[in-house]
Amino acid sequence: MESKSNPQQPPPQPLDDQHHPPKKNKINHPMEEEEKHPSSSSSSPNQEPEPLIIFPNFPHELLIEIISRLPVKSLVKFKCVSRTWFSLISNPHFIKTHLINSSKKDDFGHHGLILTVLPPNSHSHLKQCSVESTLDVAATTTSEVTEIDYPMKNPYKSVWVVGSCDGLVCIAIEEDDLFLWNPSIRKSKKLPDLGVKIKHGCYMIFGFGYDNLNDDYKVVGVFCVFCGGNVYETEVRVYSLKSDAWKRIEDFKGGVLLDDSGKYANGKLHWASSHGFDSNPSWKIISLDLGSETYGEVERPEYGDGLYDWTFGVLGGCLSVLFDYERTRADVWVMKEYGVRDSWSKVVSVPYLGDPEKSRYSMPVCLLRNGEILLVFGSGLAVYNPKSSAFRYPQVNGLEEVNMYVQSLVSPNIHDGEQRQEQ
Repeated sequence: MESKSNPQQPPPQPLDDQHHPPKKNKINHPMEEEEKHPSSSSSSPNQEPEPLIIFPNFPHELLIEIISRLPVKSLVKFKCVSRTWFSLISNPHFIKTHLINSSKKDDFGHHGLILTVLPPNSHSHLKQCSVESTLDVAATTTSEVTEIDYPMKNPYKSVWVVGSCDGLVCIAIEEDDLFLWNPSIRKSKKLPDLGVKIKHGCYMIFGFGYDNLNDDYKVVGVFCVFCGGNVYETEVRVYSLKSDAWKRIEDFKGGVLLDDSGKYANGKLHWASSHGFDSNPSWKIISLDLGSETYGEVERPEYGDGLYDWTFGVLGGCLSVLFDYERTRADVWVMKEYGVRDSWSKVVSVPYLGDPEKSRYSMPVCLLRNGEILLVFGSGLAVYNPKSSAFRYPQVNGLEEVNMYVQSLVSPNIHDGEQRQEQ
């Protein structure tokens, strides 16, 4: 029986809002909590007493500043130390502070890579490695790339990454099942059924991002149907993590969507879209504001004439386009100020070495502060230094796609209280 004179500390409050939590949720200093609720005196005879954690006499703000810069792996372990540590690290304010600190590290020390691998005559599956080990070519061996347990993992079902935001990764299994998944804390949530059945002549395109206006994570599904001739129809649905439900919005009317996931930047999802079914190579960038759920258009860069292939994506949080000029070089353009056409700038030009017909460059993964760029090259990776014109090739092969994510404590489970459970 618990002593009435020494009540135990109440359980931590559920994590309701990870981006903009209410101001009344104060992060208590662990030392203060231990003094108020000494675990050793309140334990029952049959219960192991909580260890008394002795902290240096740091100011409260300094302690939060220090531990909010630690990697997720360490913080997950610290949550098991005591209830006060659990409460501190589960606090919405702390989770947001940690996310901000991790996201702005320009050495990518708190970032990981999800590698989509497609073996011959098989189905695609996912592996992982850190950005740091990939950039350190000497340390990047096959042992650095490891298998990862993602939701509904099955060697007979293909998986692809829709996108990542704030440490949450959206994955699709065979276009049938969608999950929001945080690989850092190993938590996931299966999304409700979309209610659309794929038929012959149809395909699905998805996108994932954060709705700044409503403090919500959203998944967008675009159901595309070729009706014969030049007739093309769409049906668009949006999933809200807050409501845990899909709803239909205005159909897409920006041309023919190309078969690729939406790219998230500036609170909006973006897709490349062609003007029609003819052989005209022109294309445009269509946006969907996740807050207002309205469509728009973003102007492309002026990249000159000539024969080229292009790849559309996001680099460093900005819209980006890679133009491959007849396999002689690949130019990377970035829109440095969102929505301003004149802010499109060519940040690097990567030459081809050897036979360009064997492998080609695709969208860059990240741009480093020393000017180097990491990008996919064929079925592997390449690091190019424009100052020395030197290449490095990490020992990572068999790639179909690479997605970078920030390691965070953000949980996809905001309704069922799973965020309070230990790993």
